[in-house]
Amino acid sequence: MARGVPLDHYRNIGIMAHIDAGKTTVSERILFYTGKSRHIGEVQDGTATMDWMEEEQERGITITSATTTCFWNGYRINLIDTPGHIDFTAEVERSLRVLDGAIAVFDAVSGVEAQSETVWRQADRYGVPRLCFVNKMDRAGADFDRTVAMIQSRLGAEPLALHLPIGAEAGFVGLVDLVRNAALVWKTETPGLDAEEGPVPPEMTAAAEVGRRGLIERVIERDDAVLEAYLDGCDPDPATLKRCIRDGAIAGEFVPVLCGAAFRNRGIQPLLDAVTDYLPAPGAIADVRDANIVRKASDDEPFAALAFKVMNDPLAGPLTFLRIYSGVLRTGDWVLNSARNRREQVRGMVQMHANAREEIVEARAGDIVALTGLEGTTTGDTLCAIDAPLLLERMAFPEPVVSVALEPKSEADQAGMDAALEHLAAEDPSLKVFADAETGRTAIGGMGELHLDVALNRLTREFGVAVQAGRPQIAYRETVTAVAEEIVSLRETPDMGGGPLRVGLRVEPASSGAGVAFTDGMAGALPEDVVRTIEEEVRQAALGGILSGFPVVDIAVTLIDGADSAASAASFGIAAREAFRRAVQKAGPVLLEPVMQVEVAVPQEFVGAVLDDLKRRRGQISDIGMRATTSIVVASVPLEGMFGYATDVRSASQGRAHYSMRFERYVERQ
Repeated sequence: MARGVPLDHYRNIGIMAHIDAGKTTVSERILFYTGKSRHIGEVQDGTATMDWMEEEQERGITITSATTTCFWNGYRINLIDTPGHIDFTAEVERSLRVLDGAIAVFDAVSGVEAQSETVWRQADRYGVPRLCFVNKMDRAGADFDRTVAMIQSRLGAEPLALHLPIGAEAGFVGLVDLVRNAALVWKTETPGLDAEEGPVPPEMTAAAEVGRRGLIERVIERDDAVLEAYLDGCDPDPATLKRCIRDGAIAGEFVPVLCGAAFRNRGIQPLLDAVTDYLPAPGAIADVRDANIVRKASDDEPFAALAFKVMNDPLAGPLTFLRIYSGVLRTGDWVLNSARNRREQVRGMVQMHANAREEIVEARAGDIVALTGLEGTTTGDTLCAIDAPLLLERMAFPEPVVSVALEPKSEADQAGMDAALEHLAAEDPSLKVFADAETGRTAIGGMGELHLDVALNRLTREFGVAVQAGRPQIAYRETVTAVAEEIVSLRETPDMGGGPLRVGLRVEPASSGAGVAFTDGMAGALPEDVVRTIEEEVRQAALGGILSGFPVVDIAVTLIDGADSAASAASFGIAAREAFRRAVQKAGPVLLEPVMQVEVAVPQEFVGAVLDDLKRRRGQISDIGMRATTSIVVASVPLEGMFGYATDVRSASQGRAHYSMRFERYVERQ
């Protein structure tokens, strides 16, 4: 089967934003204007196509990333709508890992919010080029210029405004396209209607001229010939400007900024044009590499793909979502899971539209598809041609900060609970299932109260399992504050050979996020298998903690002594565990607690009540600012103090405040 759309006309993009910035509303309009959907779904009505889960429809938020494919002016757009709530940031992480570009949506009133920063940093980590869409220009307090300034000050990006809004708040009727030096005006809100194009309004001529000159002078620096012609008095035409903007956006030198009001169906067609004009095709940024192995984005290269998501289907079983980087995949093919060194057969292949599926028999480089029937492939695994193996980089997921212990309501629910939790953990790598150290009961850990609440509801709703959940528990950590050394000497029992052995370790504080850093300070004086066993035992001992059973982190461990003898590696491991335990006890161990960055948007008359309440929760206020008529309070608060905050902040503000929070760091618990 021949390729239907040239690869350079592919756009694999995601939509990312802070919660309530209008991300899913933008997605729904994209589906409508590209002809993918006949009707526009609305988040508040629970009819949004991309929010298909019952939990999403009831709560009015996106919980899981949804994938679809649509077409615009001959371009194929593979689109992933991602969650905006911090508790589901793992969905954003794995989506950005496989995307070539992204649309960052901002609320024109609130500007750059807390989760906006989080998803922006995630995109930075994977080098994903972006467009910015300043949404909700029709809301009271909307301010395009302020939002553009915040993109620069809070995100450290170089915004490049391609639009100027015509009017604002209730008077927002259109925009000036600085690239084409034309005005686009929407006379009605009727879905499907294009804007009327005309000259720039007289009252905006001066501002448009300044904006256009700044735009031209910023982007033509990339092309010496265009720059020279400009200095000779020749303005670049729109096609040349678009090429320069595209090159700069893909290189990450600046981010194009557009505006609109998605709910009122304004600005979506220009946004789609910008996706095709300025975001990259597969392979435009870099080739896929594994050490010295290179895969170009081509059907003629050996097959290579990354599994970025697994979703359980009650009827079809697991659906494994793939981004195909090179080659061709057909139903019935055998492929290699190089992460697990096992072969898998492609029993079925589907194109996804949210939760709807269309069976296909072939997929090519650049495609995003889902496979059915894979038995051993999980999130982050590489699938590749059997005769051309390579291993792609996995995505990293945050560790849980809160957990709850679970107990089935009946013996009959036990097996069902175990199976259901296995499915949920396979779908969501940020949801951890483990045995509670104190009670031995099964527990689940996640990114916040909402994350765990959704998981518990899904156990009942989707899997029919009745469970009782304990109170949320904080995921504390332990570390050391000083340097200490310990040497342990042992002698094996006669039946083990009776050899003497000695292990000495030094422990000391390491930088935040270092985990457990192990170093062989004896320069190979001990056999490799012995050193490897010592390191493994140290890491295992660190997981069990010293003070309260929480993992020891941010610690450097150095092997400083060891007597080579006929003793077994296992015996060295026993001595290493004891040396580690004693050294940590001498090194001033302390308990660490997770601290969250909390951002509260509250009417000014309730700021005092909010500040008093945050201080009562041991919060440290870092900033109090204004966005339009709303006060923004930013604070660092221990997670322990944030349980039940949603109810309390509503009570303190007569239901008019809302907040967001994200993990900030671990600090010593006072």
